[in-house]
Amino acid sequence: MDLYAELLLEHSKRPRGAGLREPFDGESHQVNPTCGDEVTLRVRLQDDTVAEVSHDALGCSISVASASVLAEECGGRPVADVLAVYTAMRTMLTSRGGDEGDPETLGDGVALAGVSRYPARVKCALLPWVALVDALARAGVDIATAPTDLRA
Repeated sequence: MDLYAELLLEHSKRPRGAGLREPFDGESHQVNPTCGDEVTLRVRLQDDTVAEVSHDALGCSISVASASVLAEECGGRPVADVLAVYTAMRTMLTSRGGDEGDPETLGDGVALAGVSRYPARVKCALLPWVALVDALARAGVDIATAPTDLRA
């Protein structure tokens, strides 16, 4: 098994940020109607920082691992950085293998690069990230610079 597959397996078996926490400033529930994956994601903001991300992800190992990576990579970071990570993740996942991702920007998220070669699985990996942007918007963050649709 390659390193990235092991990393995704670890994230899916022991997801970071699992369990919805209070208090929170924004929450989003998203469903992938194609496969039935669901994620509820909460963000807690402090000034211009995403202080905490928590989630309840139900579905395939890709969507659970993606939610775990999101919580690990985005918690404690400035909102602007989080939106940049979201944009980089979306670009990588919709590249059909053309963008392997930048480890400096995506951290463990680069392990999801292989998903981009499987269009049916891209929505699984993007689901928590779409929930993140929606939760930020619900918390009052201006998300105008972040693309939010699921088209792959």
